[in-house]
Amino acid sequence: MIQSACYKVAGHVFKVSASADLCDKLFSECMDNYEPFAVPAVHDSECLFVMDVECGDAPEYTEELRQDEEGQQILCGTIQDKSVFDFRLHFKMTGVLVCAKDYKTAKLIVPPDEPLSLFKFAVNNAMMVLYAIASASCNTALFHAAVVSYKDCGYLFLGKSGTGKSTHARLWLKHIAGTDLLNDDNPVVRIFEGNRAVVYGSPWSGKTPCYKNQEFALGGFVLLSQAPYNKIVRLRGVQAFAALVPCISGKRWERVIADGLHKTENALAMNVPVWHLECLPDEEAARVCKESVVL
Repeated sequence: MIQSACYKVAGHVFKVSASADLCDKLFSECMDNYEPFAVPAVHDSECLFVMDVECGDAPEYTEELRQDEEGQQILCGTIQDKSVFDFRLHFKMTGVLVCAKDYKTAKLIVPPDEPLSLFKFAVNNAMMVLYAIASASCNTALFHAAVVSYKDCGYLFLGKSGTGKSTHARLWLKHIAGTDLLNDDNPVVRIFEGNRAVVYGSPWSGKTPCYKNQEFALGGFVLLSQAPYNKIVRLRGVQAFAALVPCISGKRWERVIADGLHKTENALAMNVPVWHLECLPDEEAARVCKESVVL
């Protein structure tokens, strides 16, 4: 018997299902971070995507691109007209995601008797990648960022890995009363009619377990870079756009996805303040940032 569950992240509902041999492993041991986002079952036609999880041998595919960051690899490829994502941890295959052309349905194939830690790694990465791609044409962007809430607004801290996004978020939590952490790695941003931008928590939060089903008006983006001083400036136009693009997940070499992301990025850059903070990892940096970005 197949068991399934539905989750809603940033207003988008998706479904994950598994055959009987994987149900307990998936739903009892791997989905704690999704529980705050659980919703009653809906028909497949109402879902952003439906992902099935099953055991089996990894399919052969034609590799197109690979990404490698902090010991985690994603190999991207194709099988005929289907997209493939091969998730590896320290070069060990954990699962292969095979997606329909429209990304509405997908199958995650995992090795039999896979250790729980590798299984969970594959499931989380598969759903995060599928969510980012399937929502790209829905005025939605999955960011690589830390985000805090303060006075009913959310503020995203952007930057390359190791720049200090999480550190700066912790400085706000420590030194600016009334600040809360919304997500530490992968928040979702949507822009609505009238250019109203909203940031949401998600089930994906990196090494910090922060899985909050909350939303806030988007107050601004802050691009961080390390420096021996604290200085913040407002970015506008092309500079603002360029600050956002590297921080958004998506399959940019596929035109429909790239066009959707470009539309969202352009709307955000034009309507949400974007700042560049050159900073030290200290209290002054948090206060300099807060005094500029909070209206």
